[in-house]
Amino acid sequence: MENQRTKQVVIAGGGITGLSAAYYIEQFCRVNDVAAELIIVEKNDRFGGHVHTGKRDGFVIERGPDSFLARKTSIIELMQELGMGEELVGTRPGVSHSYIAYRNKLHPIPDGFMLGVPTKWKPFVTTRLLSLRGKVRAAADLVLPRRSSREDESLGQLLRRRLGDEVLEQIAEPLLAGIYAGNADGLSVQATFPMLQETEQKHRSLIVGMLGVRKSRAPKQTVKPTAQTTTESTSQPTTISATRPALKPASKPSGTATRSMFLSARGGLEGVVTQLEQTLSSTAHLIRNTEISRVSKAEQEQGKDTIRYTVQFNNGTTLAADAVVIATPAYAAADMLAHEHEAIAEHLRAIPYASVMNVVLAYREQDVGVSLNASGFVVPRKEERKITACTWTSSKWEHTAPKGHILLRAYVGKYGRDPMSHQLTDEEIIAEVRRELQDTMGISAEPVFTEINRLPLSMPQYQVGHLKRIAEVEKLLEDVMPGVYVGGGGYRGIGVPDCISQGKAMAEKVIGTLLGTR
Repeated sequence: MENQRTKQVVIAGGGITGLSAAYYIEQFCRVNDVAAELIIVEKNDRFGGHVHTGKRDGFVIERGPDSFLARKTSIIELMQELGMGEELVGTRPGVSHSYIAYRNKLHPIPDGFMLGVPTKWKPFVTTRLLSLRGKVRAAADLVLPRRSSREDESLGQLLRRRLGDEVLEQIAEPLLAGIYAGNADGLSVQATFPMLQETEQKHRSLIVGMLGVRKSRAPKQTVKPTAQTTTESTSQPTTISATRPALKPASKPSGTATRSMFLSARGGLEGVVTQLEQTLSSTAHLIRNTEISRVSKAEQEQGKDTIRYTVQFNNGTTLAADAVVIATPAYAAADMLAHEHEAIAEHLRAIPYASVMNVVLAYREQDVGVSLNASGFVVPRKEERKITACTWTSSKWEHTAPKGHILLRAYVGKYGRDPMSHQLTDEEIIAEVRRELQDTMGISAEPVFTEINRLPLSMPQYQVGHLKRIAEVEKLLEDVMPGVYVGGGGYRGIGVPDCISQGKAMAEKVIGTLLGTR
């Protein structure tokens, strides 16, 4: 019987999306009594992708993402299933605000701003980030009519139309577009912050709508909004399969984790990757330093309806697969699928990516001489600095630096801006970052150590019409390559929880394919 044959599933990409997909595929296969062989193929010598933690002299250094929103529970559930609930930690108590670097000074982000929209009048009126003219223009949102069209538009277009140029350029863009290392005038509002468009359609005024949201959340809110609390979910809801396996005994998060808006892992987020590797190592084949060059339909056996695929590696060897998960950047997926269907590849190649880097600087506390009592600062594009943001890591996360020391992480790079930065040497980049930190924070001390992490083509840009493009890719795959699925940061959310949710959603589709129910 066809259903009794051991099925083969190939997963291209060993980042957090691919590993999560593999984990849930294995769980679903076990519950549904499906015999399947999982092969996870990673082109680099380590799994985890951008989730990468370094440890040095008592410092915990995140070289990629350093945290996630607590309300995005997919990663919390996964960590608890993996027995890592006690690793969950919240931000340091009392660190509840951030700054915007404007004209060589750090200005507190006005209290009450939600998704770049003011909801408290006194902080809005008194902030020095906006001129009187800019404040009057923003207040016009209260009387302007709503947009008649419900079509997608850019984040910048919506905010300029409702609140004016100053609010967008000096407050909203560094907070919102900075999350994507993008330009607000190019980012799709439906793919990044759909709540803004939904608020305008429902309430007409963004201020009125967000004021209602703030009041409804007030009794539950224990942490004030900061520079990073404005992220809205960009992932689509995942349907929980009826075949979902029972959770493993859950370990509970720490007390601070139950009260914090942002969470991380005490030993670093790479611990999740390590635990997934260990869990999968007994049931799946984990292949490193190997790249997939092509995924194509295999010749169909006479009298059989099942479509199988041939997965070809760069070294010329091949594997047969009943289902394929492609959890790589969109441009890499395009190369794998171009031979089979060029239209799919063209859609995927049309998703641009920005190259960014982060610069880590460690100091002795006694050498810094300034109070670091916030989570950091962001920089408006118009300031024309190399640094786009700086997280005061050790102020935000207690576990990241030994006593008496400070850890900072500065971000460099943004889509469409200063491409020459990536041609500079590490020494030149570090010197420029240190100069800008002296300008903004007054830090002139010599660091204990520095580290630079370059992340080429790492930040997908969700441009206007992005969700329609992804829907078209998924429809084409379903029509011409059923059993092949794509997911990851380039599709429906860039955060770690978003990628885990996509991995789980693809696992549900894979089990449907293996069972013949899709």
